[in-house]
Amino acid sequence: MRIREFAAADWDQVWPIVEDVITAGDTFPYDPSWTSEFCHDVWVERAPGHTVVAEADGTILGTAKMGPNRPGPGSHVATASFMVASAARGRGVGRALCEYALDWARRQGYAAMQFNAVVEVNEAAVELYRRLGFTVIGTVPEAFAHPTLGRVGLHVMHRPL
Repeated sequence: MRIREFAAADWDQVWPIVEDVITAGDTFPYDPSWTSEFCHDVWVERAPGHTVVAEADGTILGTAKMGPNRPGPGSHVATASFMVASAARGRGVGRALCEYALDWARRQGYAAMQFNAVVEVNEAAVELYRRLGFTVIGTVPEAFAHPTLGRVGLHVMHRPL
């Protein structure tokens, strides 16, 4: 598996991953009614942000986007988001993408990385982020409408770089 910069031609393989994740509605705060075109504009970062894909043998296994968490006085803190194809989950793709994002943020001179909306019941993501040095600095109660569990919290997670 290699991680490389997103290219326009990748969207044909990235869109089904994005669509699957947002349609499931249990890990990502995106609206399932969003079109491919709208999601492309949301997912593909413009400078100074960066979007990548993880691929093996020409198949895209996952994707990540990263950049400043906030503009202006908050721009020294990075953020990132990750989506992994259902067939590739549990194979280290998410970890590799997160490690890539952390390294990218360090090289860009960010002081920290913050995730603003980690669904508290997304145990795989929460545990991965904890193993990579993130801590939960707060949880917004009932901020995410989970399709089977009802309203659950969203963690804000942070780690210095």
